[in-house]
Amino acid sequence: MAIDVTILGCSGTYAGPLGACSGYLVEADGHKVLMDCGPGTLARLQEFMPLTELDAVVLSHSHPDHWLELPILRNALRYILDVRGVPVFSTTETLDMAEAVCGVDLGPTFNWSVITDGDDVAIGPLRARFSRTDHPPETLAIRLDHAGTSVAYSADTGPGWSFTEFGPGIGLAICEATALTTDVTFGVHLTPTEAGKMCRDAGVGELVLTHQLPGSDPEEFRRIGSEAYGAPVHIASPGARFHHET
Repeated sequence: MAIDVTILGCSGTYAGPLGACSGYLVEADGHKVLMDCGPGTLARLQEFMPLTELDAVVLSHSHPDHWLELPILRNALRYILDVRGVPVFSTTETLDMAEAVCGVDLGPTFNWSVITDGDDVAIGPLRARFSRTDHPPETLAIRLDHAGTSVAYSADTGPGWSFTEFGPGIGLAICEATALTTDVTFGVHLTPTEAGKMCRDAGVGELVLTHQLPGSDPEEFRRIGSEAYGAPVHIASPGARFHHET
């Protein structure tokens, strides 16, 4: 059995030209999950599926580059497409902000479940586990398992957190690497060196670096990340697809 991940957006903080902020389409056994929903990702999502086929949304944290397209998704589902009851999983702070932006309760369009560190929930055929990362607001990394296949997403984190919190067996990791040096990441994001070493130590099978600041040189991130990881790494780009199976 397989899990497929499509990169919808991967820019950190804001999107560069023709880009989008954080957003990933995860598919397993016909189930479609939007993992983070940053600005620009909704248009990208529709390149791969109609919005009416979306089964669930998972949001890692309350920083706007990771969720601010959600109110627009609500508008489309509620007022145009007549879709109700889409499960959304995220933190209390993200829920509060989303309700403030929309100005109303998010039901019946969304069925919101508050999640926190250590939670273990079923999202269709996927087992989802959450671990709080090293980032100022409550931020949850996500591990998704299906029939022996495992994909994990770091969300935003500094070097005080590791994929080891999820235990062994991560086949594909999507890990943030925001900037080349720590004087830019300020200890609340990772450099490609930190991301590569962390994923190597966690025994990750395949690594995708994401969340680079606009204007970054992807080949430099690839080179430095690969040196630290000890094997070639991928650099996320909108439209890239990754297939992982046991």
